[in-house]
Order: sequence, then structure tokens, then C-alpha cells
Amino acid sequence: MIEGENMRVGMFTDSYFPQISGVSTSIKVLKDELEAQGHDVIIFTTTDPNAPDSEDGIVRLKSIPFFSFKDRRIAIKGFSKALKEAKKQRIDIVHTHTEFSLGLTGKFVAYMLKIPTIHTYHTMYEKYLHYIANGKIIKVRDVKMVSRAFCNRTKGVIVPSQLMKDTLRSYHVSKEIRVIPTGVTRAEKNPSIKKELRQKLSLNEEDIVLLSLSRLAFEKDLDKMIIAFPSILERQSNAKLVFVGDGPARQSLEELVAEKGLEEVVTFVGEVNNESVYEYYQMADVYVSASASETQGLTYLESIMNDCPVVAKENDYLKGIIKNPMLGLLYKDDHELAAAVSHVIEQKQAEINQEWVDQRQELIKELSSETFGKKVISYYKHVIENYYFETEDEPMSLLKYYSRLKS
Repeated sequence: MIEGENMRVGMFTDSYFPQISGVSTSIKVLKDELEAQGHDVIIFTTTDPNAPDSEDGIVRLKSIPFFSFKDRRIAIKGFSKALKEAKKQRIDIVHTHTEFSLGLTGKFVAYMLKIPTIHTYHTMYEKYLHYIANGKIIKVRDVKMVSRAFCNRTKGVIVPSQLMKDTLRSYHVSKEIRVIPTGVTRAEKNPSIKKELRQKLSLNEEDIVLLSLSRLAFEKDLDKMIIAFPSILERQSNAKLVFVGDGPARQSLEELVAEKGLEEVVTFVGEVNNESVYEYYQMADVYVSASASETQGLTYLESIMNDCPVVAKENDYLKGIIKNPMLGLLYKDDHELAAAVSHVIEQKQAEINQEWVDQRQELIKELSSETFGKKVISYYKHVIENYYFETEDEPMSLLKYYSRLKS
């Protein structure tokens, strides 16, 4: 590939806006950054009843809701449509973001056009098996088999964290794996946002606002935050907890709030427009998460980018991100959550340490959407320049592996 030459990238994903998820956000950030750096991006994704009738640069394939995970969809046809559009757009490389319907479609298109595929492995599926027949059909061994088969039939794999790279290696994925953290677009700090949004939510300027922003799903362990909140109130009597997002766990969480008598200090906002998410980070004092299932945690990065420190349960990924008190604090055991929140609040009021400020600025630069885009573009070029066609990349061979899920 000639240096500086424009690339045409086809991204294949089962999840994209208006579906709100970390995967959708990651893809949108990458699409915008690639286009800002002079490249063209075509999104191939599922139909959605809430999608606009006309969308530039987006090709939607007929789909149905995915099992009990009703707000996610899976394509049921469209290989020919995708191939026709890919030929028309003259795409140079396929970038898949799912191991299932659109992932297979992307592999088919790449095989027919004799162009390379890159794959981003976004999700630790072991944490989500309960959504499919309560985990009785698809087992952890099936996840390992599908992940290995799909990733080993691509020209390169991108993961957002070292933790996920180590996981894929344990599945015996042998292809090159590059750790490229998902970039975050930093919003301009707007002092009026905090006051206006707090007024809208019936919160005072003096309140210590703890924010949870995620899908309200059981694997997020959101109930632990509610259980810990009375202890937080003992330390910070003016603390308030705001949940932003929606999902299957909402009703049980609201019932737990009522059971604990916390209706006056806990607010459920519901789902918000993606373009407005940054306002909630800028409104809050601390971002809090009790989840033990995160492997990239885009919300943590968004919070840091918006000057909102994080309190979260420790894992190998976060230990590599939150390294100084200005960024937040990690805790190991659930009973430490309340003390961790109090410590971060006190730290915000302490004297600023310039060394911490400099470290934070360096991290923000590393996690920026611009850096993210440049690293992915560099990988695309590397793969294209070293590409050679292999018949073993034929996508139908993957179906033989997938069919073993029934055995």
C-alpha cells in the first residue's frame, strides 16, 4: 500500500446504534476517527426497528432478536447483499467485530474479494452464557472452541486489554494479537452542565453524586452498590446514587432500593442519548462500579476523560489504568466499597500533586480516540502489505466448528 493512500474499510458487526453498548460505542469512535484521518468506512450491521430509514455509510441486513437478549439482534440473511455492496464500495479490508452472523458475513465477503480480515474480540462471552437458556445449551468449552476457530481464520486480532489477550492465548488462539485500547473522545469541560443537570435530577450542588452508567444487567453486580450505600451514607451523609442506563435487572434493583428505604437518595434515569453521556460524567463526583466482569470498561475511560475519578472492583485490566489517586481507587472485597468511595472524595478535596496531574495527562493522550485510530490504521496497513490469500480462510469451514455446539 502506498503511504498516505486512502483506505476503504468494511466493518461487520451485529451490534450498532441505535443499539447502545460498549461495542457500538467503540465502533462509532473508530469509524469517526478513521474518517477524520482521511479513510472511508462502511458499516455492515443488522436491521433495527428504531434505526432511521436512511443512513449514509451503513448497510443493514435482515435480522431477528437474539434469544432472550431481546435488545440485541442477529442477521438471518444477507450474504449476497453484503458482497454486492462491498464490491460496489471497493473495500480494501474487512474488520469484523463479532464471531457470529455478521462476522461470518464479513469472512465470506473477504474470501470472495480475496482481501484480508482483521477481527476485534470485544466480549468475554463466559460472563453472558446465562442469557441463552440459562446457560444450559452453550458451555464455556463452546466459547473457547468458537473463539479459537474464528480468530485463527483471520489475519490479525485486536483486543482492548492485556487481560483479554491472555484469555485468547489460553483458548489457543495462535494468530498475532495486538492490544489496542478503545479510544475515547474527550468532551470540552462545561461548568454549566453540572448545575443544570443536577437541577433536572433534583440534586443539590452540595450533594456528593455517585454515578453508575451501564446496561442494567445482572452480571454488572449493581445490587452490591445499593447494598453498600447505607455504609456510604454513614461516611458521606449528603451522598446520592444515580443509575444511568436500562436493562433486565432494573426492576429487581428498584425493589432492592425500596427494601433498603433508599428511594430518596437513589435515582434511576433510564437510557440516555449517546451524545449526552458525557454530561453525566461531568455532573458526578465519582464514577462507581462493583462489576467483576469488565475486560475493557469503556465507561471507566470515559469517566477519566471527563475528570470524574473512578471507584471500581480491582482486576488486571484496571490495575494497568488507575495508577494514581487522581484517577480513582480500586478495591478487592465488597465490604471495602464504602471506604474506597470516601477516600476518593477526600482525595478530590486534597492538595493537587503535580506529578499525578502529569501522569493523568499522559494517560489521557494514550487513551484518546486519535491515538486509537492511528494504531488501528497502522495495523490495517501492516496486514494489507503482508496479505496472501489462503483457501483455508474459506468461511464455510467455520460452520463445521459451530455445528459442534449441538454435540
